[in-house]
Amino acid sequence: MRRLITVLFVAVSVCAIVPTWSGEARLDLLGKRAQMSATRVMLDRSNPRHIRVGGLTYIGGVALDSRDRAFGGFSSLDVTRLRAGDRFTLLSDGGNIVQFDMGEDWQPHRIAFANLPAGPGIGWEKRDRDSESMAIDPATGQIWVGFEDSNSVWRYAPGFARYEARASPDAMRKWPGNGGPESMARLPDGRFVVISEEAHVRRPDWTGPEDERLHTRQSLIFSGDPTQGGSPRRFAYEPYGRYDPSDVTALPNGDLLVLDRGFRLPFRWSNRISRVRAGDVAVGRIVRGQLIATIDAPLIHDNFEGIDTTVENGATIVWIVSDDNQMFLQRTLLLKFRLDR
Repeated sequence: MRRLITVLFVAVSVCAIVPTWSGEARLDLLGKRAQMSATRVMLDRSNPRHIRVGGLTYIGGVALDSRDRAFGGFSSLDVTRLRAGDRFTLLSDGGNIVQFDMGEDWQPHRIAFANLPAGPGIGWEKRDRDSESMAIDPATGQIWVGFEDSNSVWRYAPGFARYEARASPDAMRKWPGNGGPESMARLPDGRFVVISEEAHVRRPDWTGPEDERLHTRQSLIFSGDPTQGGSPRRFAYEPYGRYDPSDVTALPNGDLLVLDRGFRLPFRWSNRISRVRAGDVAVGRIVRGQLIATIDAPLIHDNFEGIDTTVENGATIVWIVSDDNQMFLQRTLLLKFRLDR
């Protein structure tokens, strides 16, 4: 009996220790029991009547929370307009998926939790599922996800039912492991735009003046599905100020809304939204957007990493979501604005 107990003790001890041998604890996955709460938030806590910020009008927003330990870390967002309200898809930088409906009551309904069915690596470590960007074809429901670390794009069946295709374009191969395809959008004409978070334009790739290359980000135009091969064409995106691009979405006319992010000590986030005209997105061009708004203290602020738009009663609606990095100092904020220019 003592020998049996010893063997069992060793077996249990090995099972407890083995995960640390991989260098990182097992990636937290969302559970099957989907639970989430929403608490209304103001744009300016000191002045409830303050609803204008640049070219945006604040309509409302919520702080999302859940008892599930894997909840949070959202880096991309898709919003689909319904007859009454919207259907939201949030994708975290750990491959976790949260979907729900929300309408005028600002409360989530039909909540569903899921995890990516496949991705780079075996899915044990966070870097295996570092999903930072997402684009959905509204006609087919197919979903494209951009992964940092592997600098690849994967395509999934509608509803993330299964993995369908993947590609690691040569043009993205040298992008930083933690600064790769942070932003991706599907344009109305079927093309895709992908923007690196940190990769600057290099001298062999660009003929423009040195000062123009300094703060640009390498960007790509895919003529169609990024997972179907073909060579993307290059252009450069220049953030508005010393910020990093964290997401991009396309308007119905092909213009881009780019969400840029900045961080300042001791612990303060700032975001800027700029509009890039469709005609400016061209091969070999340095693209600069028109500043629409800066979301910074004393207004509500956090690490906003996801942006999407819908059309509601003829108005263009802008939604943004924050990545709380699963830290107690941050929140998962989902904010709604009307685009006024």
